[in-house]
Amino acid sequence: MKLSNTSEYALRILCFMAKDENRLYSAKYLIDELKISDKYLRRLMTDLTKAGFITSIQGRDGGYKFLKGSGEIYLADVINAVEGMDKYTGCALGFCECSDKNPCVMHSTWVPVRTEFLKAFTTKTIKDLDIMTVTKY
Repeated sequence: MKLSNTSEYALRILCFMAKDENRLYSAKYLIDELKISDKYLRRLMTDLTKAGFITSIQGRDGGYKFLKGSGEIYLADVINAVEGMDKYTGCALGFCECSDKNPCVMHSTWVPVRTEFLKAFTTKTIKDLDIMTVTKY
C-alpha cells in the first residue's frame, strides 16, 4: 500500500523538522530542501498548524516550529489532519456495504493488512521513525 502524496509530504515535512525540533524553519527552506511546491507546502503547513502539531510565526524572520513534541504526534493523526484516514480504513475495493457479514471478494485478504496498518500508524510517532535516515528528497 502506498500513502497518498498529501500524507507522504506531510510526514516528510514533520520528519525533516524533527531533526531539530527547536529550530524555526522558513517555508522557503522547506520548499528547497524537500522539493515540494510552494502552494502545496503552504497548504500542508496550514493543515498541520490547525491540527496543533506546529505553529506559524509571522514576519520577515518567521517560519514554522513544533508546537507539540515529535513523540506526541502519531502518524495516523498526521494523515487524519491532512486528508482523513477513511481511504485507509474502508473496503479495499471501495464498496460502502463491505463488512464481515457482507464481504467483498477482497475482504478476507484486506482485513489483516488493514489491521496491521492501523496498528502501526496509531502506535508510531514521528519521533519513533528513524529520523536519521531522512535525507533530501
